[in-house]
Formats: sequence, C-alpha cells, structure tokens
Amino acid sequence: QLQLVESGGGLVQPGGSLRLSCAASGFTLDYYAIGWFRHTPGKEREGVSCISSRGGSTNYADSVKGRFTISRDNAKNTVYLQMNNLKPEDTAIYYCAAGPQRGYYCSGAVGDYVNSWGQGTQVTVSS
Repeated sequence: QLQLVESGGGLVQPGGSLRLSCAASGFTLDYYAIGWFRHTPGKEREGVSCISSRGGSTNYADSVKGRFTISRDNAKNTVYLQMNNLKPEDTAIYYCAAGPQRGYYCSGAVGDYVNSWGQGTQVTVSS
C-alpha cells in the first residue's frame, strides 16, 4: 500500500518557521514527483510547491516564492517543505501527494497527483 505521512505542522507566530516532512512507506519515492498542497475551509485546495522525481525541477506558488523551499532526500524516502517568514494567510492543512513524473518538470495541478495523498498536517500562524 502506497502511503504518505506528513509531519512537522504546528502553531507558530508570524515571521516564524516550520519544516514539514512527507515520509513514504510501501513504495520508493524515487520515481515520483511530489507536490505540497494546502487547504483552508471555504477555499479550493491550492498548490504550494512541487519537486520532480530527481529533484532537478521545483516550482512554487507566487504567494510562497522566496519564503518556502522544497527538497527531497530519496535515500530517506522523504520530501521536505521548509517554510520561513510565515504569515497568517499560510494557515491551512498541508498535504503532500505523489504522482507520476512526466518529462522534466513537476506539475502543480492537483489532478496530476494520482498515486497517493497524505492525511495532512495543520499549520497555524497566529500571534
């Protein structure tokens, strides 16, 4: 069974940092693109960042560029999302998802991540 588990969420003050982890079990991440998405009640799920299977391609939503960094350690079967200078509008449930790697670039589209989704981790940015 392909399973992803997110961790690292929590409550942080504006301007603070968190590092989310996305650990895979039951399969190796080497051949999959990984995306991070977030969801806030009343809004559609939003693509935050993605990374290609070998890590050569990354992409970010405009709202997080310069503040978030995605990385992967295939030896540890884990993908990370380093989030710095967090803002209240970053408050959401964050999900990681795995999808087939097509071409060189990773996709930011929710529908392309068909292989596995994690259960989500809550990030709350508040003073």
